[in-house]
Amino acid sequence: MNESRIDEYGANMTFADPERATGRASRVKQLFRRAWADATNPKLCIRSPRFDWLIFIGSPIICLGICLFLAQTPLWEVRELPLHEDDAILNAASGFLTASHLFAVFFRSHGNATVFWQWPLRFTLVPVLLFFGLGLLPWFMVIMSVIATFWDVYHSAMQTFGLSRIYDMKAGNPAKVGRMLDSWMNYVLYAGPIAAGLVLMDHVEDFGEFEQLGWAALAAFPQTVEGFAGTLRWLVIGGSLAMVAVYVIGYWRLAKQGYKISTQKVALLASTALTSIIAWGFNPFFIAFVVMNAFHALQYFAIVWIKEKKNLSTRFGLVGKPWGKPALIALFFLPAFGFGLVQEWVNIPSDWLYAFVLSVALLHFWYDGFIWSVRKKQV
Repeated sequence: MNESRIDEYGANMTFADPERATGRASRVKQLFRRAWADATNPKLCIRSPRFDWLIFIGSPIICLGICLFLAQTPLWEVRELPLHEDDAILNAASGFLTASHLFAVFFRSHGNATVFWQWPLRFTLVPVLLFFGLGLLPWFMVIMSVIATFWDVYHSAMQTFGLSRIYDMKAGNPAKVGRMLDSWMNYVLYAGPIAAGLVLMDHVEDFGEFEQLGWAALAAFPQTVEGFAGTLRWLVIGGSLAMVAVYVIGYWRLAKQGYKISTQKVALLASTALTSIIAWGFNPFFIAFVVMNAFHALQYFAIVWIKEKKNLSTRFGLVGKPWGKPALIALFFLPAFGFGLVQEWVNIPSDWLYAFVLSVALLHFWYDGFIWSVRKKQV
């Protein structure tokens, strides 16, 4: 190649524009600075930046790490426990914490007069009818036991959904913007890894309880699911990836219309998604159950305490008392922990005891569906 060709070739070469690259890097830096400013802004948090990032946003990852570490220790070995059936200490502790948080809903439903008088029949008549229905009707007990398994998954998804909507509200977004996208995304985060992971059969095996009622078709449902579990797994994975794409595109469009992206919400969904996939998708049922219920219960205790402590302090006459805060903590946690001990440690083969325990769980799921609402400004 002669010199003229070299000069012509060199003149026509296109090199990266240094100014464009510098501008791109500057925009990335601005994006991170904005995200950091939002992450540390108390006005965008439920309580405070440190509390929110530890308890609400970071708890899924933290509980996952702690539980996976403890699962390699003797705490996960099944042993004889005092006043308890043979069990692993970690599993028994998780059962206690999970049961305890179920009771905490009553501080919101029955302890808050404003909430209580909005739905007085739901908080008085329905619990009585539910309890006696479960205790007197075996078929009703079986049906509601199976429903509770799947309602629990839905309820857990809705708790993360609720927290994400609160963060959207804090960021200044309208209550209805993106609501459908968030609800479906949370269904995917919780139900997707269950349906596509190692624990699918642990959930659907509850249908075997229908054999007690002679309902053979429903009792055989686990065998039906097992027959096409492989196909279902790939369908769920494909559907979940499609939903993630729809979610990202949907919020990209909303952002162009003025929606303000909440750093806290994005981090919460990412933390929950990673934890759910690892726990349900790649671990045995009991480890996954401990992980998911541990951070769920921790988040729930925190949100009820934050929203109800002033109200409960007033109702119990503890305002201004020097010993008021310790007394309030005791009045808040002792009843909940007492119920947790009853459910997890009282090993009495009684249908009425089980009816009481199941009633509390079902009411917890149901009440949470309508006593917390960003749209109605109930949070």
